[in-house]
Amino acid sequence: MNIMLFHSAYGPRPAVRAAADRLRAAGHEVWTPDLFDGATFETVEEGMAHQDAIGKDELLRRAVLAAAPYSERGLVYAGFSLGASIAQTLALGDEKARGLLLLHGTSDIAPNAAVDGLPVQLHVAEPDPFETDDWLSAWYLQLGRAGADVEVYRYAGAGHLYTDPGLPDYDEEAAEATWRVALGFLGTL
Repeated sequence: MNIMLFHSAYGPRPAVRAAADRLRAAGHEVWTPDLFDGATFETVEEGMAHQDAIGKDELLRRAVLAAAPYSERGLVYAGFSLGASIAQTLALGDEKARGLLLLHGTSDIAPNAAVDGLPVQLHVAEPDPFETDDWLSAWYLQLGRAGADVEVYRYAGAGHLYTDPGLPDYDEEAAEATWRVALGFLGTL
């Protein structure tokens, strides 16, 4: 499978490279575009300030430019938090998308979004300050109405970015469970 994996607001941290290596070891081809020009951050607040300074439109432009050379292959879009939001936007706009793997994040869904059975898997903490229960319920229903085949996995007690061992949110048990399920999902695409 060809996977375009986008980093979180923390930037292209070692955990993103480690995730890409894990996916490659499972036989996938993986690209990890750097949307922040190498900048990484120690706090989510710093990362979000940098994200805001770049702007949503520019981040999406960078992501589209990174994915464009590979989209003909039929990409699985994936990402962490902010990167998941970007991955979702690109996947819903790419008729050749093979799947969508969201780790720790979602995004708004355009009212006219339409996909034909796009496989989507979301892994998110429970509770998650950025992905509230009400938001996730509405997101799930909207994506289903758009034609996606959606699976949601919640991890009680885990922090927001629980798959990154370099952050305080890290939860080894939840992270390993996420990767087991996600690799199984990718294996079906």
